[in-house]
Amino acid sequence: MKCDKKAMLLYAVTDRTWLNGKTLAEQVECALKGGATCIQLREKELDEKSFLAEAVEIGILCRRYGVPFFINDNVEIAVQCGASGVHVGQSDMKAKEVRRLIGEKMILGVSAHTVDEAVEAEKNGADYLGIGAIFSTSTKLDASYVPYETIQEIRRAVSIPLVAIGGIHKDNIMQLAGSGVDGVALVSAIFSAADIEAECRRLKALSEAMISA
Repeated sequence: MKCDKKAMLLYAVTDRTWLNGKTLAEQVECALKGGATCIQLREKELDEKSFLAEAVEIGILCRRYGVPFFINDNVEIAVQCGASGVHVGQSDMKAKEVRRLIGEKMILGVSAHTVDEAVEAEKNGADYLGIGAIFSTSTKLDASYVPYETIQEIRRAVSIPLVAIGGIHKDNIMQLAGSGVDGVALVSAIFSAADIEAECRRLKALSEAMISA
C-alpha cells in the first residue's frame, strides 16, 4: 500500500508524560483540531487490554478527522483495533515479517538510520520511513544521529515518503529544508505544549514552509 506523503507533514507521536490532567484522547483531539496529519499511538507501560481500549478510542477520533492512525511496535494491537498501520523500529520485528502479518492493505512504517536500512525496509514492504534521530532528543536518550547529508542520500535511494523524527521543534524545523523529507514527527514539541491545538497550527505552517523551501 502506498502512503500519501501529505500524511507525513505533521506526524504526532503520543506520550502520556505530559497529560496534565487531560486524557490522552483529549490531547490527541487537540492535535487533530490543530492540523496534525497523522497520529501514532506509542505506549510502553499499559497492559494489553488497556492499550487496546485506548487504541480503539483514538482510532475512532482519527477516522472522524480523516487522518491515518498508526500503532507503534505492537502488530497485534494494530490489527485488532483496525489501525491504518503499524510503525516498527530496527530492533523490533523485521519489516518483512510485519508485512506478512498485517497483509497488503495496512500501512507499514519503518525507522531507518542509514541508506542501507532504508533500502532494505523499502524492499521488504515499508510504505514510509521514519528517519532519525535528527537532533538531540529526551524521548530516546540512546538514539544515534542521522546527518543532513545522510537524509539526502536516503531520499535519493528510496521512492517512499520520509518523515524526520528526533528532537525537532519550532526553532529547528527549517534546518531540514532541502533535505528531501516530507514532514516531521513530533512528540514533546506537540504534547508538552500548554495549547496543543495552537501549537500544532504553528508547527504545521512551519513544516509546510520547510518542505516548500
